Amino acid sequence: MEQTANNYFEGTMQLRNPTKEVIKFAKQIIENEKSVFIAKEIKIKNGIDWYLSSQKFMQILGKKLQKRFGGELRITRKLFTVKRLTSKRVYRVTVLFKLPKFKVGEIVRVRGREIKVIRLENKVYGIDIEKNKKVSFDYSKVD
Repeated sequence: MEQTANNYFEGTMQLRNPTKEVIKFAKQIIENEKSVFIAKEIKIKNGIDWYLSSQKFMQILGKKLQKRFGGELRITRKLFTVKRLTSKRVYRVTVLFKLPKFKVGEIVRVRGREIKVIRLENKVYGIDIEKNKKVSFDYSKVD
């Protein structure tokens, strides 16, 4: 990816509730990729926003973070501009990686039931302790 200006970016990588380990892991992957750079970093109350120079790379990074740490991953795109000469649409991508406030092995409450968390992916997978049945649910369902 060619850098046309210091503030050039193709999208935003949003890390929410990140641990120091998550930030270190992500920064190492970015630093190892020669063609990608962080144009801007903004620290917010519950995380960090990085403006990165490659959409494809951000999506790959998000998937690596989810595979390694579990958590919620959302990828969205928004029309940024249409090139005048070619009529080509140019999009900005936002990759949100949100680490949950709980870990594998912990017990959480979902709709009043106690669930032991066994896996974290795009959904939470667990075992209903009372019924001894496998269940899955969205992160937002945790009480």
